[in-house]
Amino acid sequence: MTTSSLPLSPKSGAAPLLAPATTAPLPRRRPALSLLASEPARATMEAWAALMHWRKTPAQIGAGHTVVLFPGLGTDGLTLWPLRRHLERSGFRALDWGQGKNIGPRGDVDAWLDKLADALHDRVAPARDVSFVGWSLGGFYARELAKRWHDRVHHVVTIGTPFNGSVDDTNVGWLFRLLNGKEAPAEAALRARLAEPPPVPTISLYSRRDGVVSWEACTHGGCWPLARDIEVQASHMGMGWAPEVLNHVTGVLGCRRQQVAA
Repeated sequence: MTTSSLPLSPKSGAAPLLAPATTAPLPRRRPALSLLASEPARATMEAWAALMHWRKTPAQIGAGHTVVLFPGLGTDGLTLWPLRRHLERSGFRALDWGQGKNIGPRGDVDAWLDKLADALHDRVAPARDVSFVGWSLGGFYARELAKRWHDRVHHVVTIGTPFNGSVDDTNVGWLFRLLNGKEAPAEAALRARLAEPPPVPTISLYSRRDGVVSWEACTHGGCWPLARDIEVQASHMGMGWAPEVLNHVTGVLGCRRQQVAA
């Protein structure tokens, strides 16, 4: 797995750095096992809350803007169907990433991301501008692809994505090995690269109740003018349908659309 900087898509120019990342590591640890054990029950309760939330008609703020959703490790588009449907009901054109189950990058990560970018280029057509929303591992794809498409991406929203950490900040490193047949990446240079946000407005939704990944690893450790962290109250498994998360995603993207229209 290469640790060099990402090659840019031929469709875009060089992406300027926003600010230097801090070198001081954040103190953090894996979530307590009690939080992990309670994930299924809490996600089920959040699903019931989502059903009640579903009865409300959301504001029509999408104006047809295209949003691509990236699922988490070991999941596919069905897991993010509640979020995709909520975006559609809010007036967005919401698309699944189109690659089936997310089992992690295969082979060279840069080459794999190049292929994903090419596949998405055809999938989002004819839209000229898009936003990316990624849950957990899918958030890494959203951030890295936005570095390639910085002239096309309006906004990036990650949900429970530990971009500012390592495999030691998650309780599912074993799952990555099970699905992908190898160790999760742990190189220091690669971690620094992943911690750097794309040069577009980037929002990270994190939860201190997350039983899968460290919430601190889901926050930006440097002074990045276009990056912001927002705390939500949700389990990791339930972030794809928790009402608070749904409202934050549509609110962030809707606000961005209004700014562009103005």
